[in-house]
Amino acid sequence: MKRSGVVWSWFWMILGILYFFLPLVATFLFSLRAKLGILSFLAYQQLFTDDDFIKGFSFSVLWGVLTIIVGILIFVPTAYWVRLRLPQFRTAVEFITLLPFVVPAIVFVFGLVRTFSHPPFLIVDSPALLVAGYTVLSMPYMYRAIDTGLRAIDVRTLTEAAQSLGADWATILFRIILPNIRVAILSGAFLSFAIVMGEYILAQYLAKPAFAPFLAFLIQQKAYEPAAATVVSFALTWACMGIINLFGRGRGQAPIAGGH
Repeated sequence: MKRSGVVWSWFWMILGILYFFLPLVATFLFSLRAKLGILSFLAYQQLFTDDDFIKGFSFSVLWGVLTIIVGILIFVPTAYWVRLRLPQFRTAVEFITLLPFVVPAIVFVFGLVRTFSHPPFLIVDSPALLVAGYTVLSMPYMYRAIDTGLRAIDVRTLTEAAQSLGADWATILFRIILPNIRVAILSGAFLSFAIVMGEYILAQYLAKPAFAPFLAFLIQQKAYEPAAATVVSFALTWACMGIINLFGRGRGQAPIAGGH
């Protein structure tokens, strides 16, 4: 029975790998057919000489990093305070974090445009509105990842111990709680970054440079370059996630919290 379970585990893992990577391999092979009758990297050469590609991808990376930073600054204190002081509001907060799944993105972006396109909130042309929108879209993933990390540590004991040593709330939050949920934050950051890189509606309707609108425009104009852009964006997105992971984990001390 044990051997049978191992075989089935390998079977489902291989099936999952094939399901996710076969389309990517097919896309890569298609991108090599820009020259008739031979395989070449012509589509990639044309892509990397396109200033719009560099601009769109660079801005998406910027929006992704800003979204992660804003998400950490908002959701870490919120999840921490709800767990420590306001457990009776946990259900309500979890419901609010699920609203991005309920409200269509197109409805959300038109609500943003209507609300912030006239005084006193005239910021529809500001990148801050786009980052705020991305933060909302990533909220279900970031908040729940942080909340899961907080469940794995003894928040109350750590807080009381820090307070007994004279630590203020900022010190407790950013020097004690946050390092102990670093892995959970990274999990939320990966998902948030992937959402920003692939999100089309907000960037398109708020008229901000981003990779997804560029890719949509490229698909309408050319055949092989969009496939090349898809492969490159996949590789670069994972590279950026690796950099986030590298800087996020760092070489700090091991967490000081214990599970409960």
